[in-house]
Amino acid sequence: MGWIWSKLVYFSACWSTFHPKHPKNPSNKNKHKADLMHSRLFAKRILDWAEQHGRHDLPWQKSPNRYRVWISEIMLQQTQVKTVIPYYERFMRSFPTVQILAISPEDFVLEHWSGLGYYARARNLHKAATIIALEHAGQLPTTLEGLMALPGIGRSTAGAILSLADNQPTPILDGNVKRVLARYAGIDGYPGKSQVLSELWTLTESLTPKKNTGRFNQAMMDMGATLCTRSRPQCGECPLAASCVAHSEGKPEHYPGKKPKKVLPVKTVSMMVLRNSDGQVLLEQRPPSGIWGGLWSLPEFPSVHVDSENAPVDENTTKEGLTAWLAARGFEARNQAKGEKVAAFRHTFSHYHLEISVVELPVAEIDIAIMEPAHTVWYKGGKWPGGMAAPMSKLDRVLSGDKAKVMAEKPAQTGQARPNKQKTRSTKNQSGELL
Repeated sequence: MGWIWSKLVYFSACWSTFHPKHPKNPSNKNKHKADLMHSRLFAKRILDWAEQHGRHDLPWQKSPNRYRVWISEIMLQQTQVKTVIPYYERFMRSFPTVQILAISPEDFVLEHWSGLGYYARARNLHKAATIIALEHAGQLPTTLEGLMALPGIGRSTAGAILSLADNQPTPILDGNVKRVLARYAGIDGYPGKSQVLSELWTLTESLTPKKNTGRFNQAMMDMGATLCTRSRPQCGECPLAASCVAHSEGKPEHYPGKKPKKVLPVKTVSMMVLRNSDGQVLLEQRPPSGIWGGLWSLPEFPSVHVDSENAPVDENTTKEGLTAWLAARGFEARNQAKGEKVAAFRHTFSHYHLEISVVELPVAEIDIAIMEPAHTVWYKGGKWPGGMAAPMSKLDRVLSGDKAKVMAEKPAQTGQARPNKQKTRSTKNQSGELL
């Protein structure tokens, strides 16, 4: 019942603010006029504020078109503007058109995404660019339905592309806009719930003007990002404060509702520092799907038995199991060496914790490998072969011999990856071909 009450409060606040001389219960005949007047005044206040305080010099605002806006909107998902700007500028230098993006190797695209996290965004960009080049003559669709049919583009992103690039009257509902509207209308509950989300969409549809939609949508996003922030909102500077339910209640940070907390499961993995006689370390490119898809990392073993007091989680894993794992990849432990645990830390994703043990082992190549060869390189400092998985920012110190510092550091807590570096020489498969 809370959301019903909040809606009643919202309409009451709107009516009393904009129509103080009208009766409290207008007839149905006049209701449409009242709603229309309210939406116009709401838009005017937002646009007047943005004229003086909005952001007008962002890179994607210069000569905007659907392609430039699309790239910026995807990068801005879950990522702050100040972080995105240098990535966007570098990305546009390398991929100035959708056609160039479409024909570029995915690994090259992922290199430009290293550090932004949420790498499915980059893979979807590449997939969508290919579809646009092949099925839409290199032009992004001009309709909501057409854009939403592409990988990685939802309703709000499609609305932003069409309104910001073409000034089409398409509403948006990104995280910033959800926060502004939830506070303004006193809409309680977590926006991830379908009922709350539906009410927010209904509200943004009713308030978005048919003219100057692009300016209005940008202003709403600016409001949420700079004024109506998640914590410590600047209500004293807000053009909507006089009719904002959350402000009148004195608890703006109560809205929108928080995501229900849940205990994250913990998974374990061992990353193997396989070092050859030249001191080089084997790196593997991860599969396209899954965490860090398409990025470079150390080979993973579910758990390794090592001869140290800091043994990994699975004490039952045998030396024979490691031997078989190595042999399947065409290696054996050099001089019957035992693995040494050189680092351990936690990496947290949105849906689970990953406990990582890092085990170093000197290896030698053998003639027969029973697994299909992975895309691998031997690495010995210098430039990376491409976009790197997030833990490599710590493991880089292990590879350079600074093991003690890694062991002493606090666990990693983000889903970010380190900036990419260039390619080193490749390993060979059992037939001698470069991988």
